Amino acid sequence: MDVGLTVGDSLDRLEATLDGFDLAELSIGESAGTDDFDTTRLEEALTTANADLCVHLPYDQVVVTPVPELNDAISAYLSRLLAWAGSVGAQKAVIHATARNPHDTSLRPLFTSQLTEIGAAADEAGIELVLENVGHQRRGYPLSVVGKLAREADTAVCFDVGHAYMEDGHDGIERFLSSYGDLVSHVHVHDVRSRGDTHLPIGAGEIDYDLVGSHLRDFDGTVAVEVFTDDEVLLRDSARRASAALGATGADS
Repeated sequence: MDVGLTVGDSLDRLEATLDGFDLAELSIGESAGTDDFDTTRLEEALTTANADLCVHLPYDQVVVTPVPELNDAISAYLSRLLAWAGSVGAQKAVIHATARNPHDTSLRPLFTSQLTEIGAAADEAGIELVLENVGHQRRGYPLSVVGKLAREADTAVCFDVGHAYMEDGHDGIERFLSSYGDLVSHVHVHDVRSRGDTHLPIGAGEIDYDLVGSHLRDFDGTVAVEVFTDDEVLLRDSARRASAALGATGADS
């Protein structure tokens, strides 16, 4: 199991926090376009830290709409980002499970088609596409649907523990991992409290990571600590806690 950090779209943050971690997850295509990244600096920072690269595709871009022309454009846009990510050696790309109206069941076959097409572009770029659960958000598909869509499209899952807890508590985590744990290749870890706080250091919220570990014991995929702080002590502590729950050794532990 490799454990790393989400760094947003900031190379400054990547350079400042990555030492001792196995990977960085870099956001692309939002406020910073791919042309805005200094690829030489990125590659040098990864080499210095002896770390791999994952990317996160745009947060605000839904995967599917009812309009074919828009769907074609979305697929072409994300395919272009994936080609760039492949050129800088990214291993995985996270995509949110979103639709313009996730409650419109007629869009689900279109979502599967879109995801399959985007997955093919990822394959061509040498990248594994992973579908992230964001059912707590207005445009996110619920946990009960995400696993089905991923299996239909033959796509791996990025299981965001905090998002799952916000959507449906420990019961939601239990149900999803019981049914679809075999699809999970990448995990986002952070903590949450019921009042709505998210992306807290692990241990500062309410999530039972032993429950997660009971389904993902000896997990051999990748884990990204998605805690919104640059405090290295908190980041490393969250990494150690997540690694312990999943049955492996964390960063610098």
